[in-house]
Amino acid sequence: MLITTRQGRKVEVNDDYTVDQHWEHFTAEEHDRWDRLYARQCEMLEGRACDEFIEGTHLLKLSDGGIPNFIELSERLKALTGWTVVAVPDLVPDEVFFDHLANRRFPAGNFIRSESELDYLQEPDVFHDVFGHVPLLANPVFADYMEAYGKGGQRAMGRGVLKNLARLYWYTVEFGLINTPRGMRIYGAGILSSKAESIFSLDDKSPNRIHFDLKRLMQTDYRIDDFQQTYWVIDSFEELLGATYQDFGPLYDALEASKTVHAPDVVLPDDTVHHKGSQAYANAGGRLAKAAS
Repeated sequence: MLITTRQGRKVEVNDDYTVDQHWEHFTAEEHDRWDRLYARQCEMLEGRACDEFIEGTHLLKLSDGGIPNFIELSERLKALTGWTVVAVPDLVPDEVFFDHLANRRFPAGNFIRSESELDYLQEPDVFHDVFGHVPLLANPVFADYMEAYGKGGQRAMGRGVLKNLARLYWYTVEFGLINTPRGMRIYGAGILSSKAESIFSLDDKSPNRIHFDLKRLMQTDYRIDDFQQTYWVIDSFEELLGATYQDFGPLYDALEASKTVHAPDVVLPDDTVHHKGSQAYANAGGRLAKAAS
C-alpha cells in the first residue's frame, strides 16, 4: 500500500502501516543527532524524570550509541514485558494504532528530526517515540496500562467517544507527572523528549498541577501547539492502571449526558490541586506568539 506522509514522502507500507526500519540507511549525521539529543535530555532529566523511566533507558541500553536498531531493541523489551517496537513512516490511523497497542506493539516514527528542529518538533519522530515512550514499556505496570489503553480504544471507536479517550492518552502517556518520595517527577513522553517542557512542567508557576481524576480529565481540552496549561499528577502507575481497568461504558454514558468540556486552564472547586497556576505564560501568548512577534 502506497501512502503519502505529512512530510510529502511517498512510502510503501504494510497493511498495518509498518515498514522495515532499514537501520543501515540512517546516516552518521542522523546517529550523531540522536546521540546529542540523548545526552542533552539525560542531563536535563536528572532529578526530573521518574525512576522507572531512567531504569528503562538502562535496561534497554538506549545509550549504546546512535538510533536504536528496532530488532535488537525489541528483543530486549520483549524479554521484559512482551512488547516490541515497530517502525512506521508517519502517524497511523486510529484503528491501526489501537491494534498495535492492544497487541503490545509500539509504533515508532522511522525518521529523526532535522538539526533546525532539535528543540521543537510538531510530529513525533524516532527520538520522541523511542526515547520518550519506550523506556516505560519496560515497566510491567505501565506496559499493562498501555495494552489496556489500546483495547479500550478499539471499544471506544464503536461508540464515537475517541475525543474523550484521546484526552486520557494526552494527559497521561504524553504529558503526565507522578508524585514520588523525592518530589514530583515526569513520566509523559511529550515532556521527557522536550528540553524546554522538562523545565516548564515542573518548575514554572504558570501551569496548573491537578491530581488525576479520570472523568474530570476526559472532559478537559488540551493544547497541541504549545506547553500545557494543566498537568495531571498520579501517585503511582498502579493508581493509573487501577483507575482505567474498568468498563468505560457507564463513564461514556455520563460524559455523553453531561456534554461538559472544560478549557485547558480551568480549576474546579472539587479538584485536588497540587499547584494552581498563574497562567502567565499562556496569557502572554506562549511560545508561538513570541516567535511570531
